[in-house]
Amino acid sequence: MLRLCIVQREASISTTRPVRTNERIRVPEVRLIDEDGTHIGVMRTRDALEMARERGLDLVEVQPNASPPVCRLMDYGKFRYEESRRERESRKKQRAVVVKEVRLRPKIDDHDLATKGRQAYRFLQSGDKVKISVLFRGREIAHQDIGEGLLNRLAEQLAPVAVVDQAPHMEGRTMVMMLSPKAPAPERGESERPEANEGSGAEQ
Repeated sequence: MLRLCIVQREASISTTRPVRTNERIRVPEVRLIDEDGTHIGVMRTRDALEMARERGLDLVEVQPNASPPVCRLMDYGKFRYEESRRERESRKKQRAVVVKEVRLRPKIDDHDLATKGRQAYRFLQSGDKVKISVLFRGREIAHQDIGEGLLNRLAEQLAPVAVVDQAPHMEGRTMVMMLSPKAPAPERGESERPEANEGSGAEQ
C-alpha cells in the first residue's frame, strides 16, 4: 500500500513552489522512485545522486515532508516544460466565454461607426464574442432598415476576423447581431488584418 501511495502522489509535483533537485537535496537519506515509477526504497542521498548521474537524469524531491523525503529520477527540465505546456492548454480550455457589447444609434455618423468597428475588432482579436446592437427610440422604430444596414456594414468590415453567429434581428426595440472570432488563417500575415480594418473604417 505504501508503494502505491507514493507513486500516486508523486504524479502531481508542484511547479509553483521551489523544488529541490540534485545537490540541493541536503538530507542524508531519501526514499527513491526510479524513472519508470518503480519503488527502489530508502537509500543514502549520495547514492541516489550517483544513480541519477549514471542514467543522465535528475534527482527530484517530490514529497519533502515525508520521512525520509521521497525523490524520483527524471529529466527535470523536460518535466517542467511539459507541465508548463499542459497548464497553458488547460487555461485556454477553461477560459470563460465573454460576450462584449457594442451599441449603436440609427443616426450614428460614419466616423463614429468606424470607431465602433475598431472597438469590436479589438474584442474579437482578444477571443471574445461581440453583440452589436442598434437601439431605436420613438419613431426611429419605423426605420429598421437603417439599423440592418449599419449592422451589415460592420459585419462586412469585420469579416476577416469574425463569423456571424446571429444575423440582424429584432429583440424588442433593439436590433441585434452576434459575432464570434474566426480562427486565424495559418498563412495570413498578422499585419494585413489591422490595415484592412482601418481602411474599411476610413472609407466610411
